[in-house]
Amino acid sequence: MDKTFMALAIEEAKKGFKQTYTNPLVGAVIVKDNQVIACGAHLKYGDYHAERNAIETCSTPEELQGATLYVTLEPCHHTGKQPPCTQAIIEAGIKRVVIAQLDPNPMVSGKGKQFLESQGVSVEVGLLGEEARALNPYYNHFYQEERPYIVLKSAMSLDGKIALKGERTQLTGSVANQFIHEERDCFQAILVGSETVLVDNPSLLGKNSSLYPPIRIVLDRRGRIFAKKDLHIFTDDKAPVYIFSQQEVADLPSHVTVFTAEQWTVSEVVARLVQEGIQSLYVEGGSCIHDAFYEADLWDEWLLYLSPTLLGGDALPDMSSLRPSRSVKYLSDLSLSQIGQDWRISAKKGR
Repeated sequence: MDKTFMALAIEEAKKGFKQTYTNPLVGAVIVKDNQVIACGAHLKYGDYHAERNAIETCSTPEELQGATLYVTLEPCHHTGKQPPCTQAIIEAGIKRVVIAQLDPNPMVSGKGKQFLESQGVSVEVGLLGEEARALNPYYNHFYQEERPYIVLKSAMSLDGKIALKGERTQLTGSVANQFIHEERDCFQAILVGSETVLVDNPSLLGKNSSLYPPIRIVLDRRGRIFAKKDLHIFTDDKAPVYIFSQQEVADLPSHVTVFTAEQWTVSEVVARLVQEGIQSLYVEGGSCIHDAFYEADLWDEWLLYLSPTLLGGDALPDMSSLRPSRSVKYLSDLSLSQIGQDWRISAKKGR
């Protein structure tokens, strides 16, 4: 029965999808005498955590005495936007806690388990751990690898081109385009180069399906976009904008932040994003930006939308730079699906 109850907790966790921002998805189920007496999830950033939600919604609080709590992630033992979940568990009289995954966040990282055990609570760890980790791939990666999970995304014609030279070029069909906008909302930040902003003038927004829309990031070494204050990233304040540049500029809208330095390498940009707490990054290019991330080995997944189109000639290639290329990178975990008239292909960096 333990697996059944933990599987239910995993399903509960999914209720917070796109609503918990930098917090993980967590689900909890409380059981007494093999009967579920309460369920809870972390439903919104800043609100109750899953454990406290389950405890608070239990219709018969007296039944919590001696009950078992199944939770997908280790209960916190620190005060943040909410008080410690460990204390709520002790106060409720719960005597057994089954945890799917220990929390990789160093603020928790075993402390919740240790405290519960010190208070006489029986704690078990690892049940359906792989399934629980799959709930929060970017959160786990951020704390384990100490950098964001980075996806290099592009839309490409069958002859390997991404755009006509100097022109905004729509390759994907309407179905894939809508899907991509939904997909953007799964990430904490979207990154492009200045050429993309100047040529396409994108808003870089998702489909507004997330409580916290992704931060829009532009790499603009020479500060070329600052002369065009009518660009959508300046006029549309629905999400923050970060610009990495060598140039300083004043009188920008309040939603725009400029990070200035004499030089910004990809590694330095990513290090700054770590300081800003960015856990996942959707890199939309263009060609030179993708190659810079590739060369720096700062990527985890390649995501390609393949369009039944041809561009030919001097159209821009998917990934390109002047550096010599002398090796082949083999990818793993290939996945292929059709989205309208286009194909979505994803693969992860080979281990």
